[in-house]
Amino acid sequence: MSFHQDWDAAIYQPGDPPRPEAVEPGTVISPDTRRGDRLPPGQSRTRKWPVLDAFGPPPLDPAQWSLRIFGLVERELTLSLAEFRALPRVRVFADLHCVTRWSRLGNLWEGVSTGELLGRAGLKSAARFVVCHAYDNGWATNLPLEHFLAQDALLADTHDGRPITAEHGGPVRGLVPRLYAWKSAKWIQAVELIAADRPGYWEERGYHRRGDPWREERYRED
Repeated sequence: MSFHQDWDAAIYQPGDPPRPEAVEPGTVISPDTRRGDRLPPGQSRTRKWPVLDAFGPPPLDPAQWSLRIFGLVERELTLSLAEFRALPRVRVFADLHCVTRWSRLGNLWEGVSTGELLGRAGLKSAARFVVCHAYDNGWATNLPLEHFLAQDALLADTHDGRPITAEHGGPVRGLVPRLYAWKSAKWIQAVELIAADRPGYWEERGYHRRGDPWREERYRED
């Protein structure tokens, strides 16, 4: 795993974390941001945005990026970056919790909702789980369909009003804020709909199949 602290004055959060009450109308508010205590068990707030990944950013030209949606769908889709950005947009205010015990509170993401994308592909009745595939060396993560289709889940290309950089998973990354952040696939390449759960990269190495931070589902035995 590669790790470094991203020191960027525009990313650093001074003072108290942003609150949902201050967010622009029309923004989807992740329910966990309304909790009295927004830090799940065992987590600590960071004011920065640390960078963690398995292999480091892949050599990815945004002009060559595409998203494939396949598996148990009625219509397999492939979208270029321009086609992705032409779809209806959504803003989501959400907290981000890493399994390594840091949390960045009050993030504003923008992109395309997972519901919009899967609605265009059409789900077959047998679909129960999702595997998100990434551009970095075949990395993948699995999650239940209901979490991937949560109202606050999206594929994002901006964070706090800025394009998502390669270090943070750009040009487009997944964001499923009610699960630990490794379920929010960076450098997302494809979304596969499947009937039976299938572990991804970290899940095969002992991480939890679901990864709920409020239940501290960090590892398989938790």
